[in-house]
Amino acid sequence: MTSITLSVPEELKKRMEKHPEVKWSEVVRSILRQQLDEWEELEKIASKSRLTQKDAKELSRKVDEEMAKHFEGLGRAPRH
Repeated sequence: MTSITLSVPEELKKRMEKHPEVKWSEVVRSILRQQLDEWEELEKIASKSRLTQKDAKELSRKVDEEMAKHFEGLGRAPRH
């Protein structure tokens, strides 16, 4: 198995140290695996798309505008 070095903020490290029973390497491996699975699924979907990058940006802009209108109507801003 290959090793990598991961930098985390000091406060996160202190919190992790409160749980020595957790195998943090396995947690990180699991999260990486899940994230890669999701990216690969998105790549597979995108590879079948006929949208151009310009089309996708325009669609994204329109969705953002409509979401902003929706949340303005509810009297609150969307969370990002």
